[in-house]
Amino acid sequence: MTMKRKKNWQPLTIALCMIAALFFTLTGCGSEANPTGNGGAEEGQIFELKLAHFFPGTHPAEKELVIPWGKAIEEATGGRVIITSYPGETLGKAPDIYENVVGGVAELGLSCFSYTRGRFPLLEVFELPGITYKNSKVAGKVAWEGIKALEPEELQDTKLMMVFATGPGDLFTKVPVRKLEDLQGLEIRATGLSAQTLQALGASPVAMAQSEAYEALSKGVVQGNLSPVEVLQGWRHAEVTDYLTLTPFLYNTLFFITMNLDQWNALPPDIQKTILEVNEHYLEEVALGLWDKQNEAALKWAVEEEGLEIIELSADEAKRWIDKVEPLQETFKNKMEEAGLPGEEALDLVKQLADKYNKEY
Repeated sequence: MTMKRKKNWQPLTIALCMIAALFFTLTGCGSEANPTGNGGAEEGQIFELKLAHFFPGTHPAEKELVIPWGKAIEEATGGRVIITSYPGETLGKAPDIYENVVGGVAELGLSCFSYTRGRFPLLEVFELPGITYKNSKVAGKVAWEGIKALEPEELQDTKLMMVFATGPGDLFTKVPVRKLEDLQGLEIRATGLSAQTLQALGASPVAMAQSEAYEALSKGVVQGNLSPVEVLQGWRHAEVTDYLTLTPFLYNTLFFITMNLDQWNALPPDIQKTILEVNEHYLEEVALGLWDKQNEAALKWAVEEEGLEIIELSADEAKRWIDKVEPLQETFKNKMEEAGLPGEEALDLVKQLADKYNKEY
């Protein structure tokens, strides 16, 4: 009788087990290589970020905010985030900076929301005329807290680092403006909502970035500017204007520093947390009061060094101006509601916050 030989499966079984163990070890290591979900960032990876803005390299926005803020982030992250500033529109014109950040032309950008009219409809609530801000710190606090409460959809395509504001601005011109009649037909540089405000007063607004206004004033293309007083010195506008009419009820402009969303999501969570902490410190300690300090110094310089004449409207005259611009608040609210945006909620919130912070600061 012939007997069948038994097959010995033991060596094959051992080999298969070893291959399986090796496979699970390798795949297990792969899943643990990115335990924090940091967008694929390697351990110790250095992130070099470009920041685009339109201010000249000598401006306090560059010297007192952007450069120190960037260095603080670099130090706080142990050198893993390096921010290089590109001032003076070297990485794009002022109105294009936000979209350039969205598209990744620069990882970070600083500019004004008002430079892209219609792109940020709900944010116009923070620049409406007829709402009083005692200073830039009040205006910035209202905007930052209001944006966090409203979470506007128009801002969700970048990661907002901070917002800050000019606070009240004034009208400085080549010819004296002492009453409403003096403003009729006068060509004044303005952007965004400020242009609508001037139009309501009978002036002829001319849209252009702040970086273009000096040449336009010097050549007589425009006869004035509605802006924070700091531009008299920071942009040397006192050299090409002669009069300043105090109009604190007309103006406020918001600035932003924001980051490309993909770049933000690529940062490890610990670095994100560190950046947010640095942001809060620089917002409170530097950005919110930056324009108040500049405005005071610039006005002193413009009057003493350039002979600028200050014109103060009487109470009755100021009321004439305010009556002309207050309807813009109702127009804003109705426009937002028609677009399905919370216009009434936003307007009420801004008025409440302005009242709160005007008392505090």
